[in-house]
Amino acid sequence: MKRQYPKRRFLLIGGGLASLLMLAALQWWPLPERLDNTPYATLMLDRHGRLLDARIAEDQQWRFVPVAQLPDKYEQALLLFEDKRFYRHPGIDPLAIARAMRLNLEAGRVVSGGSTLSMQLARLLRDDPPRTLTEKAREALLALQLEWHFSKPEILVHYASRAPFGGNIVGLRAASWRYFGREPGALSWAEAALLAVLPNSPSLIHPGRNRERLLAKRDALLQQLHRQGAMAEADLRLALMEPLPAAPRPLAGLAPHLLNTLSKTSTRRLLTTTLDADLQRRVQELARQHGRRLARDGVHNVAVVVIDHQQRQTRAYVGNVSHGDPVEYGAAVDIASAPRSTGSVLKPLLYGLMLDDGRLLPGTLVADLPTNYGGFSPENFDHGYRGAVPAHQALSQSLNIPAVRMLKDYGLGRFHSELQRLGMTTLFRSAEDYGLTLILGGAEGRLDELTAIYAQMMASASGLPAEPVRTLAEQQTATAPGMALSPGAAWLTLEAMREVARPGTAQQWRLFTSSQPIAWKSGTSYGLRDAWAIGSNGQYTVGVWAGNGNGEPAPSLGGAATAAPLMLDVFSLLGTASWPQPPLDELKTVQVCADDGYLAGGRCETADQWAPRQSHFQTVTPHHIRVHLDANGQRVHSQCESVSQMQHRDWFVLPPAHAWFYRRHHPEYRPLPSWRADCVAGARAMQSEPPMALVYPHAGTAIYIPVELNGRLGRAVFRAVHQRSEAELFWHLDDRFLGKTRHFHEQAIIAEPGWHTLTLVDDQGFRLGHRFKVLGK
Repeated sequence: MKRQYPKRRFLLIGGGLASLLMLAALQWWPLPERLDNTPYATLMLDRHGRLLDARIAEDQQWRFVPVAQLPDKYEQALLLFEDKRFYRHPGIDPLAIARAMRLNLEAGRVVSGGSTLSMQLARLLRDDPPRTLTEKAREALLALQLEWHFSKPEILVHYASRAPFGGNIVGLRAASWRYFGREPGALSWAEAALLAVLPNSPSLIHPGRNRERLLAKRDALLQQLHRQGAMAEADLRLALMEPLPAAPRPLAGLAPHLLNTLSKTSTRRLLTTTLDADLQRRVQELARQHGRRLARDGVHNVAVVVIDHQQRQTRAYVGNVSHGDPVEYGAAVDIASAPRSTGSVLKPLLYGLMLDDGRLLPGTLVADLPTNYGGFSPENFDHGYRGAVPAHQALSQSLNIPAVRMLKDYGLGRFHSELQRLGMTTLFRSAEDYGLTLILGGAEGRLDELTAIYAQMMASASGLPAEPVRTLAEQQTATAPGMALSPGAAWLTLEAMREVARPGTAQQWRLFTSSQPIAWKSGTSYGLRDAWAIGSNGQYTVGVWAGNGNGEPAPSLGGAATAAPLMLDVFSLLGTASWPQPPLDELKTVQVCADDGYLAGGRCETADQWAPRQSHFQTVTPHHIRVHLDANGQRVHSQCESVSQMQHRDWFVLPPAHAWFYRRHHPEYRPLPSWRADCVAGARAMQSEPPMALVYPHAGTAIYIPVELNGRLGRAVFRAVHQRSEAELFWHLDDRFLGKTRHFHEQAIIAEPGWHTLTLVDDQGFRLGHRFKVLGK
């Protein structure tokens, strides 16, 4: 007996070592790489979990990201069909193996394999090798290892995400979408039972492949589920009536450009967006209709973004609808997220920022007259000038010259920084590189970002919580734009934008009660390459871009005529929404002069004007002066007339250049009366500003005088204006008399390269000096 103790000890030690080796193998033997390196297709869903778009995996399989856990109906059906004792075995089921051996011996052929779901997962991870005894042993060992590393629910998910469902459809989620058009959690009993039995014979799903056998397997499983108590009798009858799916459904392609864009910025292969599939489909169809119309005019690409600014979520995103050659016009490019010249759509942002900064009020007059900054001479769309125009009208009429002057006043670098803070990611160059053209389309912007900025402005005006409106790309990352304008400035900006005339209707749309309030802005880039229209009603902000993806200009292109009709049709599709009430807590009342919008100084007819509460507009009107008249209405002063004989009037006076253009549009404007003859000398001594101005060229300007065909130096036409329409002007160049003009003050001048001085003297002796430079060859 004593001799047996060492042998027993040896057996115990050997058994312990074997157990340790087995445990070590289970823990540290490498698992199949396919557990971590499975290529997945990309699935994009809308806010309700409906399919928007999908893209096949790199290995050309429709294999979607696994579900977090199996739906209850599918799990019950799967376990009943494949592995009834799944939760009671360690990965190998000896009872199932014994049963399989008995059935195979009785049948004289292999009719049952005895594999557990863990063993089937092991086979799928090993690319489904031949079913030999050696391979079965390897599957069994791998099944034990999988059970060691994963919980039972995790193994079920791994199996369901890799099971074959016919053709190149792999995994439960892909099968659910391809055969039934919904997520696995929404499957019926009949659908769940079909997908439970299908991996056992995946080829049977295809038409002509003995589908009756597949139907019989499904119905038998349904009967078993009923007998097990999982289904009520009524549920069973309904489930048995459901037909098999005819064939895999084509996956919706509602947002292919968005899918490509989000796939570049996100590693996730299940993308849940805030889009609405129904709205996306209808907006896409509207874009196609307008696209066909625009293609006849040489405009081949359209993009649309719709944001619910109340919820701060994008509801529709049509990246590019293309008509024409798909390669030439970039049909595959997501134009909604591509940088394009902004045209005039940045003007409302500058207006709002200046309101917040206290640099203007809505009614403040801004200059609109010939302007030149270092060789840059902006022009209005109608090539005309208004002299001076209220700021809100300059915005609603999209006047370029006032916008450039406002940007110069606000500060180019400051505006550049504010745009970046608001969410424009496309401003890669410095502010100086863009120059003052920044406000007219000299920079590039993205439709999705600009629409989000406008939506943020509308959300702020509506008094909604101070949260940023993110683009869909930003929702996939941690980035977020800065906050927009103050509620007061935003509301005042949108009120100005409500005055924009709608295409084809001027402002007559206000006469129709069915028309909904829309604040919007159009824009057209230089060279007629980009047309924009972005607007908001009480709930939605809609952005539209139209043009050619290859940058080709179109003679008929224009924001109001090209992009706005589609924008307004989208608003009609969305339905009406109530306009937000003024945010009274964010506004204050300021008393201003009614005719120039500056703070009243006691010499003008006043009016109340709203301003952002935190702004500090402090400029007293510079355009109202006290004038003294004699009995005949001529101007006098104390050196030529007694005070007791004077009449005193408060007069609205614009600078000469402003007034000359202003009175063309305002016949009620009254220029200052002339000085009485005996008062002129004293007036010249008292008056600091001369009553005339040079419209062209500007002081300090460098001009080029071309050489004529005969080789002689050409002429430059200089232009001046005077407060008095009947005034005479005497022109002098470098103390050389050139001639005189009356009523219309233009003079052709020949000058050699270099600096020169132009002097103007009017018939009352007032003088104006002006330095300019003539460039040489």
